Amino acid sequence: MTDFPDAKIYLVDDDAGVRDALAWLLRTRRLVSDGFDSAEAFLAEAAVVRGEPQTPCCVLLDVRMPGMSGLALFEQLRTLPWQATMPIIFLSGHADVPTAVAAVKRGAFDFCEKPFSDNALVDRVEQALRQSAGELAQRAVQRGLQQRLDSLTERERDVMNLVVAGLPNKLVADQLQISVRTVEVHRSRVFDKMGVKSAVELANLLRVG
Repeated sequence: MTDFPDAKIYLVDDDAGVRDALAWLLRTRRLVSDGFDSAEAFLAEAAVVRGEPQTPCCVLLDVRMPGMSGLALFEQLRTLPWQATMPIIFLSGHADVPTAVAAVKRGAFDFCEKPFSDNALVDRVEQALRQSAGELAQRAVQRGLQQRLDSLTERERDVMNLVVAGLPNKLVADQLQISVRTVEVHRSRVFDKMGVKSAVELANLLRVG
């Protein structure tokens, strides 16, 4: 049973036989796929091009296709803010290996040379899905942190920044020209909104985010 029951693999290859074979291969590992016969079709129809993926995914992308090439599609996908959540594995013929290697250096996850080993390819797909899942989790953490930061008032942010810098309440009060009691109230609210219990915990949270 796959570790990614809700994952999606996008197959972008102009050869219907290759797409069918890949779809069957992925089904043997309980992986769901969606096929596209061109880069243009993928751009027009794939939801991940229009919005950040909600579940782990990856793209198996042929290097050479009529119309827009796989490399041109890759360069376009690289501009998406969430591209890291959608690892790309190139499928290349022998003559395309140098091109695929160059793409890996530019951020593609990997390439598999045709004819490829079935098990090796699916193993790499599952590794790509693990990377995708990790990126999605990290982005979720960052969104949650941003939402908590957005809930702070301007004064609470001022207090938070000085507390994280290591200043005691008295010096925070002096710098902001407010009473120590007011600092304590703001500090308590900051801790509540950020979901922490200490300045050290708060600093670590901001560092991770």
